[in-house]
Amino acid sequence: MRYSYHLLDVFTDRVFGGNPLAVFPDGRGLSTEQMQRVAAELNLSETVFVLPAETEAGTRKLRIFTPAVELPFAGHPTVGTAVLLGETGAVPEDVQNIVLEETVGPVAVRIWREAGRPTFAQLTAAQAPEFGPPPPAPAELARVIGLDESDLLDGEWAPGTASCGVPFVIVPVRSREALARVRMDQGAWERVLADTWAPHLYIVAPGAEGADLRARMFAPAMGLGEDPATGAAATALAAYLARRENGEPSTHRWTVEQGVEMGRPSTLYLEAEVEAGSITAIRVGGSAVLVGQGWMEIPSDVST
Repeated sequence: MRYSYHLLDVFTDRVFGGNPLAVFPDGRGLSTEQMQRVAAELNLSETVFVLPAETEAGTRKLRIFTPAVELPFAGHPTVGTAVLLGETGAVPEDVQNIVLEETVGPVAVRIWREAGRPTFAQLTAAQAPEFGPPPPAPAELARVIGLDESDLLDGEWAPGTASCGVPFVIVPVRSREALARVRMDQGAWERVLADTWAPHLYIVAPGAEGADLRARMFAPAMGLGEDPATGAAATALAAYLARRENGEPSTHRWTVEQGVEMGRPSTLYLEAEVEAGSITAIRVGGSAVLVGQGWMEIPSDVST
């Protein structure tokens, strides 16, 4: 059967930047196996299949796949799909707030428009921040990412684990130069991180040109090498950063650049609400642009 799909670049306001995304606006009739095979065929960081909502409050249900696994939550598919739903009229122009049902739970999304066209979306993480067990020792983490232990920060800015649906190790390094030198050692990753609570890596350094931070993301467990823009990692980073604020009621904001080393510069806007010493909300937003449209002939039998 023939299914149409759209291509978008997400967390950017221009084509050929950000993180590419494929969205099938009507995934009805496809099995889990078919969806996974399609995602592997397209070989993008994520592919989304849009389905009818299952709750009264929901706008649509999303199933999100990397080339290797289905994800309970992901940021750039959520942002990109929200913009596409507005662009195609599936979300009317007078509607700004929608709910996308994901495995992690209902994800509230707000859409901004310019001249009537959607250009920016911001999600609120459905899952409250969770902080997992301590990551492996700095020397082991440095070995995984091909740096010297002295390149990693320590003390208050030592590596930590966090999740708003997908667990990450947050690894702060001292400089953008160190960040640019990161090279994943697959064997070391398998020995040190593969079987831990947070096997995915979000490595951050001081930002440039108006950005608070620059980041790189690696997720071999998802079947991904490096990813140019990662909303789920950004939610975990916002939780990690908010924990280091003074705890007074406030909205904390950070701008993160990612994908620079890949030639796909991306910008992610993070927010964390803190009240009475607790993190009450995590939000991530960004722009998205439509790149193209196509179709795929998907056989009913995809068994090998």
